[in-house]
Amino acid sequence: MNVPALAALFAVVLLVAIAAYIVLASYNAIVALRQRIDKAWANIDVVLKQRHDQLPNLVSAVRGLMAFERDVLTEVTQARAAYSPTAPIPDQAATSDATSSAVRSLFAVVERYPDLKSQSSVQDLQDEIERLEAMIADRRELYNDQVYRYNTVIGQVPGVLLASVLGWKPRQFFAADPAEVARPDTNLGAS
Repeated sequence: MNVPALAALFAVVLLVAIAAYIVLASYNAIVALRQRIDKAWANIDVVLKQRHDQLPNLVSAVRGLMAFERDVLTEVTQARAAYSPTAPIPDQAATSDATSSAVRSLFAVVERYPDLKSQSSVQDLQDEIERLEAMIADRRELYNDQVYRYNTVIGQVPGVLLASVLGWKPRQFFAADPAEVARPDTNLGAS
């Protein structure tokens, strides 16, 4: 083999190695992002479950004193019943928003009852649910950031090529309904 042919072969091998490196590095980066998304969702799911578990305690704490406000209690109970950790993320986001809305309605009604506002168990439950709502918002932000990164990577070259070959699709954001963006007001001590 002469020198020009050897140099051409070396150049081809080098280009193949660089291309293989780029493909492997892109594949690994995408897999890492998919894992981060799954982890971020698992963190959201834990907090959704905690909130789900606290709602019956809150309903029980206020039920006796709110006998004629059944529609609000029913709304919270129905929102809780709609929770399904196996549902697709957009469905869970909608259920989360409905639950937050129902909790806000309940807190607004509780505000009108001085007997309820003065009970420490009700205040403690409200504080806990408010803490969980804040955690959901924080974790939603982290999740959506990871989804944004992933969707961007699989939308650009070379990620788009890998995604099309491997069947990877963009992930859904855990989007809040714009009407549900505000956190519930749980400050029952101030009038």
